[in-house]
Amino acid sequence: MFRRILIANRGEIAVRIIRACREMGITSIAVYSTADKDCLHAGLADESICIGPPEPNQSYLKIPNIISAAEITDAQAIHPGYGFLSENAKFASICRECHIAFIGPSAQAITLSGDKASCREAVKAAGVPVVPGSQGVIKDADEVQKLAQEIGFPLLIKAAAGGGGKGMRIAHNEASLKHAISMASNEAESAFGDGGVYLEKFVEGARHVEFQILADEHGHIVSLGERECSIQRRHQKLIEETPSTALSNSLRSKMSKAALRAAKAVKYTNAGTVEFLLAPDGQFYFIEFNARIQVEHPVTEEVTGIDLVREQIRVASGELLGYSSVKPQGASIEARVYAEDPERNFMPSPGTIKACHIPGGPGIRVETHVFSGYTVPRYYDSMLAKVIARGKDRNEAIERLSGALDEFVTEGVHNTAKLCARIVRSDRFRRGDLGPDLINDYLPQA
Repeated sequence: MFRRILIANRGEIAVRIIRACREMGITSIAVYSTADKDCLHAGLADESICIGPPEPNQSYLKIPNIISAAEITDAQAIHPGYGFLSENAKFASICRECHIAFIGPSAQAITLSGDKASCREAVKAAGVPVVPGSQGVIKDADEVQKLAQEIGFPLLIKAAAGGGGKGMRIAHNEASLKHAISMASNEAESAFGDGGVYLEKFVEGARHVEFQILADEHGHIVSLGERECSIQRRHQKLIEETPSTALSNSLRSKMSKAALRAAKAVKYTNAGTVEFLLAPDGQFYFIEFNARIQVEHPVTEEVTGIDLVREQIRVASGELLGYSSVKPQGASIEARVYAEDPERNFMPSPGTIKACHIPGGPGIRVETHVFSGYTVPRYYDSMLAKVIARGKDRNEAIERLSGALDEFVTEGVHNTAKLCARIVRSDRFRRGDLGPDLINDYLPQA
């Protein structure tokens, strides 16, 4: 087992990893930018080291700085969290070249799973259903026109690299297709340094269901069940839950087995997530593989009792999983709370939190890095916290979560907690009638 782990991230996920290290008797080493010198993760870790100025490409994304910090502090392993360098194959490869363990999959698995077009073909060959689309990155206008005629509109244009909803556009007709491809490619180039895009049939009315998998380095792999992430804004997940109200036991079993086949197809190890679209007719389709810990991992932890970050560390150190199946119990729902103003088109709300109240109570868990006096910087993702509720059933989880969101207060900084509470309390959510359009009923009318 590792003695010293450097955490190449910030905010709530860094705090989460620090706490896992503490429970395991591992020395935690935080990195921070000058903008984060007073952030909770920098003070909570056993040791901390500054890696550069506020801009991510000069600090949290600068590989030489991260590696230097690990070498200076004698770290044996690096945990990348999510975002930043977590799905960067070059970073994973450099870590191993420097004899520093990377707490995640191999560079080869990251490369294959991260290239969404190539990953589609790999899982398709393994018998996993995929959305009809292009075979790899599109190369010219003639190919686009041919595909549009074969597949039919609407079409979804997606970045081959990256994720988080960036590099994604919908085209409803030929007139909008060229512009959508250009916009998606430019956004992908800016966000990921790779402007490659591919086409998929846009499945209207689909729900977004993903499966959490864990695989050790000895050939053992297990599915930990699904999470439904259908409530989104601009392709960004907002509320996640398990179990999904859309799955029968039979469908759940089929999708779980498909997720395991997808993971084996890319020779995956450590924690990962296989994402599917579930069409209204009950057909499901693979869309992508996330080669990292997910933001929404706590809901799976709440119903399985398995600490996913701890398991990541165990697996990366060479230990066996130690179990072949898991049976989730109860229900769990998570709401992401952002420093944004829903009344002003979700305008970011950086600034100093003059006072805050973090909710609690039976079945409530809050993952956060904020506190009274904390200044929310403008350089990074605006998520303040994840509020997670667990209940013996979905109704109990709904009541607990909506009450906790009512209690969440950040004076001086706007947040989205009240919006999430309205959504969770809505009749449509209670019925389990979920989809990306649900949020539209709760946005201010222009």
